[in-house]
Amino acid sequence: MVGMQSYPYVITVSSEKGGVGKTTLATNLAIYLKALDENLPVSILSFDNHFTVDRMFEIRGQRTTGTVADLLLETPGRDLIHTGQYGIGYIPSSSNLSDLKDIVKTPMMLARLLALSHIPGIVVIDTRPDLDILTQNALFAADRAIIPVKDMPSLENCRNIFALFDQRGLDRKSLALIPCLVDERIKFDGPFADQKTLLKAYAINRGYRCFETYISKSPKVESLNTNPDGKIYPILTHAKLTEVHGQFAQLAQTIIGEYRGTAEPRALLFHQWLQAEEERKKESFFARLSGLKSECLLCGRPASGQGGDRVSFYFEVSDGSAAGFFDEECFFRLLMTNVYNLDTNMADDDPTLLIMRDAARESTFVFRPVSNGSGTTVEFHRFDLDGVHHLKKTYPLREFEGGMLRRERSRLFSLMAETFGSRLDGTPDSFLLVHPVHQEKPEAILQEENYRGLTRLKQRITQQVLRPT
Repeated sequence: MVGMQSYPYVITVSSEKGGVGKTTLATNLAIYLKALDENLPVSILSFDNHFTVDRMFEIRGQRTTGTVADLLLETPGRDLIHTGQYGIGYIPSSSNLSDLKDIVKTPMMLARLLALSHIPGIVVIDTRPDLDILTQNALFAADRAIIPVKDMPSLENCRNIFALFDQRGLDRKSLALIPCLVDERIKFDGPFADQKTLLKAYAINRGYRCFETYISKSPKVESLNTNPDGKIYPILTHAKLTEVHGQFAQLAQTIIGEYRGTAEPRALLFHQWLQAEEERKKESFFARLSGLKSECLLCGRPASGQGGDRVSFYFEVSDGSAAGFFDEECFFRLLMTNVYNLDTNMADDDPTLLIMRDAARESTFVFRPVSNGSGTTVEFHRFDLDGVHHLKKTYPLREFEGGMLRRERSRLFSLMAETFGSRLDGTPDSFLLVHPVHQEKPEAILQEENYRGLTRLKQRITQQVLRPT
């Protein structure tokens, strides 16, 4: 149980169909779990907006800070837990969750947040009656997902949850159905004598796991949610004489057994994966960093991206054979002389020069060697930072330029020779990409998220530069 001390065992109660007793199941299950083991931390939160959790567990006069919305905004979960009625910890609900759905972009975000939450014991999550991104997050984070069904339509809806797990390649073992709000007065002729037997038979026939117990429909229990006091009372304290009390006790005992039999809850496993992923990112970053050219290919000065080198552009051959940084002035001079044919002696405040510099900092450049029967040319492209093509030109590739009296090695030739080497005449599917970087932190381009964005940009550019003509 060491893993449970900092990583919660997560129970999600979910159903696409409303009116199946989902919230009653979640809130009362939390109370029964706590009653079975007073030393067990039990917490609850809800992605629904009816505030039932708050009405049931908040202590009058208690000052609360933070809501479940703050959890989604990266506030550590343990800092949001409030100790409420019956010893249950709860995170206050929020009416603004719909505004945060754009922030929750992946169905595994909650798993990450809970893995880092330091919430101990068991966390029960109540969900909305749909399969929106928040419900998906709650399902994928769960060690046990409980799906209440009360009739055939709610049973039919279950297949969407199971299909969701199949699509993500996740194990169905965490999913279990429980017949809920079963009307014991309804009887059938034949092998299926009542509702619960019929629902279980259909569920098992479809390959769904079911709990042994069920939850009956009870007028007494229904009255606990609707009364003149405007309060919500728990079954444990106000409906002990009903069959539902024994059914909840049996369900809670089953859950406690599963909890105690789980050496590594999903939150712990996810945290271990996060640590491994973080280590992988670091290794990938340092591998990319160590593969860089240590000097600017145009001037020979140090250009490692570290130690205050004045670099503003990152370059990479599309096949990964060479990468590094360019000194800012060197690359500007290359553009001015070999691409735009501008006078290098222009004043620093010359409008043309300023416009060219600003445009370069907002552009990605491509240099592609193309061999034909008469020699090698360089295909030059300019794209914006989203990969939209703006300019294409072709230049003859000559080793020397200028007249007899001022003959000097072409900077463009030097660039292509240094990056492609002996492959300069035979690389039809490769090109040199040059991309602006933050001058103060040029190496940030090689960090995981930034490099992934650069890779996507390179893929878009590749489709345009290398497409068949």
